[in-house]
Amino acid sequence: MKVLIVGSGGREHTLAWKIAQSPLVEKIYAAPGNGGIAEIAECVDIKDTDIKALAGFAKKESIDLTVVGPEAPLVAGIADEFEKQGSRVFGPKAGAARLEGSKVFAKEFMRRHGIPTGDFRVFTDYDRAVEQVDVFGFPVVIKADGLAAGKGVIIAEDRAEAEAALREIMMDKKFGSAGDRVLVEEFLEGTEMTMLCFVDGKTIVPMESARDYKRIFDGDRGPNTGGMGTFSPNDVYTPDIERRFKNDIMLPVLEALNREGIEYKGVLYFGLMVTRNGIKILEFNCRFGDPETQVILPRLDCDLVEVMNSVVDGRLSSQQIRWSDKSCVCVVLASGGYPGSYKKGVPIEGLDTVDRDGVLVFHAGTVLKDGRHYTNGGRVLGIAALGSDRKEAREKAYRSAARVYFEGVQYRKDIAK
Repeated sequence: MKVLIVGSGGREHTLAWKIAQSPLVEKIYAAPGNGGIAEIAECVDIKDTDIKALAGFAKKESIDLTVVGPEAPLVAGIADEFEKQGSRVFGPKAGAARLEGSKVFAKEFMRRHGIPTGDFRVFTDYDRAVEQVDVFGFPVVIKADGLAAGKGVIIAEDRAEAEAALREIMMDKKFGSAGDRVLVEEFLEGTEMTMLCFVDGKTIVPMESARDYKRIFDGDRGPNTGGMGTFSPNDVYTPDIERRFKNDIMLPVLEALNREGIEYKGVLYFGLMVTRNGIKILEFNCRFGDPETQVILPRLDCDLVEVMNSVVDGRLSSQQIRWSDKSCVCVVLASGGYPGSYKKGVPIEGLDTVDRDGVLVFHAGTVLKDGRHYTNGGRVLGIAALGSDRKEAREKAYRSAARVYFEGVQYRKDIAK
């Protein structure tokens, strides 16, 4: 098989690493790829949002399977375009990807079907939003409706912070048209949990549990990022929570999608809060999480390509999926200034000094020039480590993270603590 991976981040490097292990695969392309992916796949200079060019490349090279990493091309309809020309693609069509592409659509979908989520209000008018921003008291959650690279969610502790967030999103257009509509949501207290599931339209199968850390600083302080670290399994995911997730969240969501005539194929990501009043959905994503993929796929104990083929072909119910009982922890090394402005083109040192025993270095924002790696994004590297338990995995990940250096490097010290 020839496989094309669309995307350029740490998630896509992890996908390339896992796909390369499949005996079914003879050649991997990545568009556009990054410095780490370039060591596994042939990188093609096509933007991940240039759907026409990607479809043309897939047809020209007789690609057998295209795996779409990021949300933007999925929301824009890459799966629809590929299917139209008869190319096999792993990822939902635009109609299904609305679950991530519009937070308003997702919340109203959950409300229609009685799926547990926090209460919310939708606003298109700035003055009205300011007037009613305290409807749920404080703290309150404020979200841009559209895609904002994981940064369009603000938890405001008081009215001043809430008004500043609304001004930033609705008036200053920090996230562009993603802020044309804004959600004001009740703040849910509890423990966060991430569950990713394979879905083939008829069958939904959960992967292993994980926990993501969104805030930039230790102790969950500072602005939201695309994710500063993660671990798997999540000890909150007890047998009781697993039963409740499947019965109250996972299966009802699939049934609701089918009732609305929405065929969902690919990965469905549930961002969850385990509260005193049960499990509630914070958000959906329409693809593998980043950086959750960096701790989930190292624990997958079977051929990912076989699983993906079963999803595309609608035969997931007969597919065996096995998982390692090891723990995995990933620490994200980010550029100084992220999630604000940051420098690019900074040389990366020490990649050859990390432990090789169960430690994996996944490149996110890097570029390879003349045999040397340089920074090329906000989140630069994910240092993931497998261990017999979370403590061992954590120690291995941080020991290796300390050996990698680039000017301005920053990372949280409390991942999986």
